[in-house]
Amino acid sequence: MERVAVLRKTEIKKMSEKEMGDKELELRKELMKARTQISSKVPPDNPGQVREIRKTIARLLTERRQRKKR
Repeated sequence: MERVAVLRKTEIKKMSEKEMGDKELELRKELMKARTQISSKVPPDNPGQVREIRKTIARLLTERRQRKKR
């Protein structure tokens, strides 16, 4: 499984508003898949994946809110 969730602050700052929205949607879908896998008692491919996805979504939301303030 590829590491889609790893986006750093600098990468997010370079993204457009549309790109951030698309990435957030993609990450939320990935999070739903990972949570479904865990709830069905299947061991996750990467145990820290859910946490990293959640953090990345938070980074995206934070940057979007900061841009709206400016």
